[in-house]
Formats: sequence, C-alpha cells, structure tokens
Amino acid sequence: MSAVQPRRALVLLSGGQDSATCLAWALTRYAEVETLGFDYGQRHRVELDCRERLRTGLQAMTWPGRLGPDHLLTVDVLAQLGGSAMTDEVTIAMQADGLPNTFVPGRNLLFFTLAAALAYRRGLDVLVGGMSETDYSGYPDCRDNTLKALQVALSLGVDRRLTLETPLMWLDKAATWQMAQDLGGAALVELIRRDSHSCYLGERGRLHAWGHGCGHCPACVLRAQGWAQWAARQA
Repeated sequence: MSAVQPRRALVLLSGGQDSATCLAWALTRYAEVETLGFDYGQRHRVELDCRERLRTGLQAMTWPGRLGPDHLLTVDVLAQLGGSAMTDEVTIAMQADGLPNTFVPGRNLLFFTLAAALAYRRGLDVLVGGMSETDYSGYPDCRDNTLKALQVALSLGVDRRLTLETPLMWLDKAATWQMAQDLGGAALVELIRRDSHSCYLGERGRLHAWGHGCGHCPACVLRAQGWAQWAARQA
C-alpha cells in the first residue's frame, strides 16, 4: 500500500460497486476524502439509498485516510433532456448510433464539472470516479481520453491543478472485486456485495452470490460474470 498523500480528494459516490471500490481506494491514499452524489432524476433511486450504508460500513473499517462530509446535488436537467433508459420508463435496447439507450449524454461531463466547482469551494484537488473502458457499455464519457481532456479543461477553468483519478479504467469486473479484496479483505467485499447496487432495473429483492439485482440487465450480467471469474480464482 502506498503512503498516504496530504492531498484531499472528492469521490463521485453513486452507490454502485465501482464507486464504492473507488472510495476505499481513495481512503488508502489521501489524508481526507469527501463524497459527492447526484440525484439526476434516475428511474430507480435505490443507488442513492445505498450511499449512506456504504459510507457507514466504510467508516466502521480502519483506513489511513479520514472519511469527511458527504454532498448530494440535484441535477434534474438530465431527466428533462429525456431519451434514456436510465431516466425514462423504456426498455433497455441499442440505439441507431450503436450505444445502448442507458447512455445519458453528458452525464459524467456534467458530474465532473460540478465536482470541480465543489472541490474549488472545499479546497479539494483530486476528483475520483469509477469509470472504466474495460467492462463498460461503450459510453464515450467513460473513456480515458475524454477524462484526460476534461482534467485539462477543468484545471484551466478553475485556475487550479485538479487531478482526475479513475483507478478502475483498465480493470474488468473480476479485477475490481480483487481490488476490493486487496484493499479491505473479506469485510469490504461483503459490504460491496451486500450494500452496493448496480442493477439498471432497481431490483433489491433476492441477494445473489454477487449482490442484489435482476440478474439479466447488462449491469447485472457484468457484475455476475466478474464475480464468477473472481471467485473461481479464489478456489
């Protein structure tokens, strides 16, 4: 584990597996870590309900860094734009442009822009997100080149050096489970399995080996496959 840096970080915490893992990652590296969530009019608000349980669970563990305040911003303009299976009651499907209709155009660009504004006010200089190019649906605002360009633009825009960290960028879901194991052992894996949420349909009924979810939407399939691959390596 690397030495704790004196820099202060802001983690985009959605309540999902990836952002929860990133929060644990940040707590191993930075002296103080705050969290930021967004209510953007998503169809299923269960992720937002998971955020506080994840923070409480992480606070009960021992981390080098301190978990500071949480922030929640309302960004309902994304729902007003419509046209996404994440905000509208429509069936998940592929669009004519080759992207799934779970893509919310500009979401991560807007989220990081607002995070940069909050970081400016709070004296934070590292922004952490759970974006990945390895196990993802092709969203252009999750790509490494997009976020590198955004880091430059945001730093210029607030006249302060900001660092955008994406620790999962080149990891698949199996490697993400392994990161959780490496960071916090079985306790962190169980916290993420039980209390995070990734299902696009908002299903929280049955608890599978890999966590809650419908089991058949793209997010559940990725999470379940990653768990199976990771668990096989533990055997």
